[in-house]
Amino acid sequence: MAVSFFDKAPYIMGVVNVTPDSFSDGGVFYDPDRAIAHGLQLAEDGADILDIGGESTRPNAAPVTPQEEIDRVLPVIEGLNGCGKIISIDTRNAATMRAALKAGVTMINDVTALQGDADSLAVAAKSNAAICLMHMQGDPRTMQNSPRYGDVVAEVKEFLAGRIGVCEVAGIERSRLVIDPGIGFGKTLGHNLALLSHINSFDELGVPVLLGLSRKSFISAIFPDTPPTERLPGSLAGALWGLQQGASIFRVHDVAATRQAFAVFEAISAAEY
Repeated sequence: MAVSFFDKAPYIMGVVNVTPDSFSDGGVFYDPDRAIAHGLQLAEDGADILDIGGESTRPNAAPVTPQEEIDRVLPVIEGLNGCGKIISIDTRNAATMRAALKAGVTMINDVTALQGDADSLAVAAKSNAAICLMHMQGDPRTMQNSPRYGDVVAEVKEFLAGRIGVCEVAGIERSRLVIDPGIGFGKTLGHNLALLSHINSFDELGVPVLLGLSRKSFISAIFPDTPPTERLPGSLAGALWGLQQGASIFRVHDVAATRQAFAVFEAISAAEY
């Protein structure tokens, strides 16, 4: 996969949660038919990528078996193949990666940066898929139990640089890699804000930056008592900040609103007077 695969940034990645316990939608799209319909709607709304996940990674979430995850996502992948969009699998399990790749996905989005399963690195290396490497301190069950850093920006950047190096040694071309600082994954509000305020410094790593902050709890920490479904304004503010700072891929729940916000931002930026 050449660098040109990501050359028309920004890309909007629409979230398709095939889970009963997602923080953002509470299992609304757990039924495969509803998930497929939702994915098709996101595609119509302007998503470039559809990210299909069968295991919740919200704080305190319990893991599911790879087979359960596969049973959830495969019908949705098959239902969305041919829609003209990049299909991504959001998983930390090698078996799910294999099944999803066989079913036609062309991107792997792994919250553990290919560390959660001993076979993940080899599976990714044997594929031609794009790979998103995310930073997470701890795991979903424990990640929000008092996360600590000396310098969160430097430490997250160092981790991601290391994972890029490991992938290259394994034979994964840098041109296939994407990095995600993992907003909300083992971070306090202060950590999240520090990462966002320095998000342009991640360009130093030489691969596209994916930003996933849609509907996350840090928004409610800033603007209290805001449930996930009411966090669109905060999500758009964060996305527009990331766009201005050079992030390339935006993982969002509200594709149409994000696309409109980006179009207005870009029109203003390009205006001549």
